[in-house]
Amino acid sequence: MTTHVVLATRNAHKVQELGQILADLRLAIDVVALPDSAPDVVEDELSFAGNALKKARAAAATTGLPAIADDSGLCVDALNGMPGIFSARWAGSARDDAANVALVLDQLTDVPDEHRGGHFACAAALALPDGTERVVEGRMTGTVIRARRGSGGFGYDPVFVADGYDVTTAELRAEEKNAISHRGNAFRALAPILRELLGGCSRVTTSP
Repeated sequence: MTTHVVLATRNAHKVQELGQILADLRLAIDVVALPDSAPDVVEDELSFAGNALKKARAAAATTGLPAIADDSGLCVDALNGMPGIFSARWAGSARDDAANVALVLDQLTDVPDEHRGGHFACAAALALPDGTERVVEGRMTGTVIRARRGSGGFGYDPVFVADGYDVTTAELRAEEKNAISHRGNAFRALAPILRELLGGCSRVTTSP
């Protein structure tokens, strides 16, 4: 028997990526889309964990279902950890990936290659209608390169090379990226909690 769980995001890229990650974990949950009637959540917390929990709480309260959510971003050492929680709107409220990437590259123009390190961070949260909450975090370390490469992924993937690789995360196949990514690491850490609180492990399907 599967448990319905709502995925608290309207980001189509995240829905696809998280669907693949959760399917690989073989959890006995049926992931359903956030309904159009659900109110938008203002991500005004000061941490990835805070924003992820806020989104999961809102989705659980709206739907009466267990809810999972994530918040993630790029943290660049030379920018004192920014864009961080502002990654999706670094270049403005339009949340334009190309503009965000262009601004980060511009800000790093004079930074030597050896000082262009950073990491992707992700907080994954589970909220149940009874108030039970859990949050875990994952990261992927690497380097911000000087020009875009690759057509896969989304966000800052075309300018990020993970440690131990010579291609960007936008050049990796989806399964390769998920195996090392911050989001993959966070949801693998969440998997035993989902099994404990929601039961069993067998499969995931994604409902429209």
